[in-house]
Amino acid sequence: MNRLEGHVALVTGGGRGIGAAVAIRLAEEGADVALTYEQNADRAGQVVRQVEALGRRALAIRADSADPDAVRAAVDGTAATLGRLDILVNNAGVFPLGPLEELELDVLDRTLAVNVRAPMLAAQAAVRHMTDGGRIIGIGSNVAERAVFPGFALYAASKTALIGMTKGLARELGPRGITVNLVHPGPTDTEANPAAGPFAETVNGYTALGRYAGPAEIAASVAYLAGPDGAYVTGTSISVDGGFGA
Repeated sequence: MNRLEGHVALVTGGGRGIGAAVAIRLAEEGADVALTYEQNADRAGQVVRQVEALGRRALAIRADSADPDAVRAAVDGTAATLGRLDILVNNAGVFPLGPLEELELDVLDRTLAVNVRAPMLAAQAAVRHMTDGGRIIGIGSNVAERAVFPGFALYAASKTALIGMTKGLARELGPRGITVNLVHPGPTDTEANPAAGPFAETVNGYTALGRYAGPAEIAASVAYLAGPDGAYVTGTSISVDGGFGA
């Protein structure tokens, strides 16, 4: 599959989980891939080696998405090192949980900085490098549309904000042929939320398919939106949630 041959993608938070699966899938489709990570350089390095094993160029950039300068530098560094930027996948995020009355201000501020401000800043920086026909893809969450458990209010609010951002940017960038879309994963088997975890049986009961997704299943939808087949899809949210919202 070489539908993205000659393209360069940046995946924020691409060192593990869904982000790593997206980085690898885009490389399988032919793209050179940069990824950001915050702490685990070893894990990011593993993804880089997997991308390179596919015959693609790869770059790992350490960046805290709560730092505006780091977000902008990651975008600009990708374009400078790999020569261009065609696809931005805003995947990095934090996942705060807890009762409203126990919510600390610093947690609120960091959540909005990472989950909302960083995707906007990354998009702002990316469009300065993108030619017509670029792609901006956000990773949202099933809880943006259905928050069935207590303690998810802040996280749900931050992911719901991406819906409005996606629609607004799609309108603004449409004349340049740049599409902007949002993928809402449902329960996905990652280190942070394992399918064999203590709450998995309860979570599975909320899905129509009765199971968690694999990260590669989320990455497949991102690859579709990033490729030529997704050229007429913009301003929309796609739920890849096993029927969680049904």
